[in-house]
Amino acid sequence: MTEVINFRSATGTPEILIVDDEPRLLNSLKSLLTSMGYSVTSANGGQEAIELLKFAQFDLVLLDLFMPEVTGHDVMDFIIESLIDISIIVVSGDTSIDSAISALHRGAYSFLRKPYEPDELLKTVDNALKKRQLEQENENLVQQLEQSERWYRYLVDNSPDIIYTLDSEGRFNFLNDRAEALLGYPTEQLIGQHYSHIVYHEDLETANYTLNEKRTEERATRNTEIRVKCLNEFKDDSEEIKLLTLEFSSFGIYEQDKLGGTQRYVGTYGVAKDVSPRKKAEQMINYQAYHDLLTGLANRMMFKDHMELAMAQAKRNNHMFAVMFLDLDRFKVVNDTLGHGIGDLLLVEVASRLKQCLREGDTLARLGGDEFTILLPQIKDREDAESAASKIVDSLALPFEIENHEVYASISVGISIYPTDGESIDTLIKNADIAMYDSKGKGRNRFQFYAKEMNVSFAEKLSLENLLRKALERNEFIVYYQPQVLTHANTITGMEALIRWRSPLHGMLSPDDFIPIAEETGLIVPIGEFVLRSACKQAKIWEKMNLHPLRVAVNISSQQIEQPNFVDYISELLQEFDLPGHVLELEITEGTILRDINMTNDKLVKLSKLGVRIALDDFGTGYSSLGYIKKFPINTIKIDRCFVHDLPGNPNNSSIVTALCSMADGLKLELIAEGVEKEEQMNFLRTLKCGEIQGFLFSKPLPVEEATKLLVNERSTHGAAPKQQILSL
Repeated sequence: MTEVINFRSATGTPEILIVDDEPRLLNSLKSLLTSMGYSVTSANGGQEAIELLKFAQFDLVLLDLFMPEVTGHDVMDFIIESLIDISIIVVSGDTSIDSAISALHRGAYSFLRKPYEPDELLKTVDNALKKRQLEQENENLVQQLEQSERWYRYLVDNSPDIIYTLDSEGRFNFLNDRAEALLGYPTEQLIGQHYSHIVYHEDLETANYTLNEKRTEERATRNTEIRVKCLNEFKDDSEEIKLLTLEFSSFGIYEQDKLGGTQRYVGTYGVAKDVSPRKKAEQMINYQAYHDLLTGLANRMMFKDHMELAMAQAKRNNHMFAVMFLDLDRFKVVNDTLGHGIGDLLLVEVASRLKQCLREGDTLARLGGDEFTILLPQIKDREDAESAASKIVDSLALPFEIENHEVYASISVGISIYPTDGESIDTLIKNADIAMYDSKGKGRNRFQFYAKEMNVSFAEKLSLENLLRKALERNEFIVYYQPQVLTHANTITGMEALIRWRSPLHGMLSPDDFIPIAEETGLIVPIGEFVLRSACKQAKIWEKMNLHPLRVAVNISSQQIEQPNFVDYISELLQEFDLPGHVLELEITEGTILRDINMTNDKLVKLSKLGVRIALDDFGTGYSSLGYIKKFPINTIKIDRCFVHDLPGNPNNSSIVTALCSMADGLKLELIAEGVEKEEQMNFLRTLKCGEIQGFLFSKPLPVEEATKLLVNERSTHGAAPKQQILSL
């Protein structure tokens, strides 16, 4: 591309090109114009002028028409074809009107005849240059306005806010692209529509003062929230309206009348900002303040608010309401064994079942962890609360299927009644909590109404719990042993390890006094490990005294077996004390098996491969299903003492025990009857071929020294030669 030379000087002096074939005239014109301060270039003929115009820019050309070869008309035609921006003054000796008209048609500014008057020529040149300057300034202004409009249009169309204008009647006459993106309506559908077409009816009064604004400047409307209707289209071609909250700012538009007098209102200009994200955030903050985020239930704050309302209504109408405090039984075991993720899913499923048990108007809340509360705002009597509590307990009887885990979750419920059990919110919740703990203490998976005497037992329980936590550190636990004896020969076959607590404050306590608290607090795991270690240690001592073969039985809680490392712990104990697996017998209950059948079976199979024996304790008091007896690696069944204590006089128990003995014989399982205290019980069991007994008839639970003496005497009586020295490890 040929480079164009700019002949305009740095000071802005106009550049003039003079074209003529007469050198004398060229010099005369150049001298005249130069003397007036113009920058002048001369061209001798039309062809030279065209060559200069190709490479240089000029403001004005003084052009002769009649030149040889390339005429002035040819030069003007070149200028037109080349789109050269230049002013033209024709200076010609041709005086015909046709030449002047032809020149003017080709865009000449003026036509001067030779000979010219210098003043006239200079004035014409000055006028042409001024006109050119005005045209350029106007063009620049137009370009600036067009650029400004493009920028404004760009900003408007790309604004995150809706920008609109209304006419004086409140009809849309402009909407930017954001309106369609936010509202869903095509822009052309809204143009010409009144603003009330999109405003939610409840906010129409506010909109009349905001969207139809006539005020300007500081008095104009700013940041007013109005809900508008958005259009959503669905697959079935139906239309559903949803609401969007917009924040409007607007001011009136006025135009001056032709006489410059009063202004006339012509419409409103406005901006609408989408504040839905902020509103949603505010709603979320408010939701979080009153709801439990895991389950979506009410939290403590909302529960108390509902209780305040229920209490006000109860006082006004003189009626009762009930407060329930609920706590999942052994929930910590689920978290410890299956993980907190499964625990959280279980809480969600429990919440779902609990909601199905309630009436509309009842309030279910999660206080935290595995604790829930329920408000029954209107009840006729205690029976209404009892019916609801019974329904709740029964609802959790079926297992939960959570990520391929079958999880059982029973619940303990405490109930307080307004106004008999308290006349304040905190008192009613506290008393329901106390009743819940009483429910747990009486066996769990049940409900209990609050009674005043519970305050004393609750305080004692808290004291006992605190002492229990320190008992392991202070070595206050001891293990007693109760013999298990062959029915037909009175020979000791095993010893059951039974823990006792030698409390400095309460004296000697049996397991019934503290094991429920230990299970509830999770202390059962370290206490159980203490009993296992003590039993294995004592078994090794008796082995070194030649008091073997001897089986040592230990009760195992569900929380122990659910520990992830339980099998490894048993294996390490056997290795530590160099004991064969068959020396150790673990007693589990039906409830332990059914808490997580697959997990329990897997661990019992692994224990069985170590040689460890498995006994099913308290058989007959639970589900008593032959299915799991056949499925699990069970060696021994223990008949619960409740079936033995009135044998053989009670025909029902006699029939049950007879059936159990027959079943054990058919399944090739060993059988031990617990709680045998009378000779007639022993004789009846012997006739049924019950293999072993355990009870006061032979011996009560004994301290280790007395149990060892009993073994020594028993073996001496049967001709064994035990070592007489009592050993200790």
